[in-house]
Amino acid sequence: MNIYEYKVPSTGEEFTTLLQHKNVQINHIVSSDKLEDKIYIQDEDEWVVLLKGSAKILINDKEVSLKEGDTLFIPAKTKHKVIQTDFDTLWICVHIHS
Repeated sequence: MNIYEYKVPSTGEEFTTLLQHKNVQINHIVSSDKLEDKIYIQDEDEWVVLLKGSAKILINDKEVSLKEGDTLFIPAKTKHKVIQTDFDTLWICVHIHS
């Protein structure tokens, strides 16, 4: 798969698993600018890198802005929500299961 060959969903986000091995899962995520109102509290740690676009994430009620090239580590059990993205935002997300 070429990570730059994709279609942008009209709403929400499109998740594609690139690799799942032992305790690691790597996802390719493409975001629309029309997002679901969804709160995540995951059992695993998560590391993301924003490859294209920009995003705002609410983490424990604090807003974090990301631009191209920014990375973010979200510890397991941390409440977070993607509150804004540009149309055609591209992420790589690594989930680390214990």
